[in-house]
Amino acid sequence: VRLVESGGGLVQPGGSLTLSCAASGFVLKYYIMTWVRQAPGKGLEWVCTFYSAGGRECSDSVKGRFTISRNDANNTLYLTMIDLKPEDTAMYHCATGSGLGTNRGQGTQVTVSS
Repeated sequence: VRLVESGGGLVQPGGSLTLSCAASGFVLKYYIMTWVRQAPGKGLEWVCTFYSAGGRECSDSVKGRFTISRNDANNTLYLTMIDLKPEDTAMYHCATGSGLGTNRGQGTQVTVSS
């Protein structure tokens, strides 16, 4: 199982980013997949989950702003983020499983600052 995240960066408040998570070694569509994040000095926080059957949910803190999606053709998970806030600043990881996940990638840094 290998997960490689990309797409992070520095963005101003109100801006948008789309994170990617390229999966290899397994077929992503057969697994529950999750995005989690870790802000500086804080623990892991659940962000969104995509269920293998197609359902999806996100935490209240990002609901309406973040969307989790999946492209089965290229075995990639995405997190589209709009209206970003400074409190969204964190290292973002994709992971297999629900909750805080099981196997996590190395992550991609998102910094929201003016």
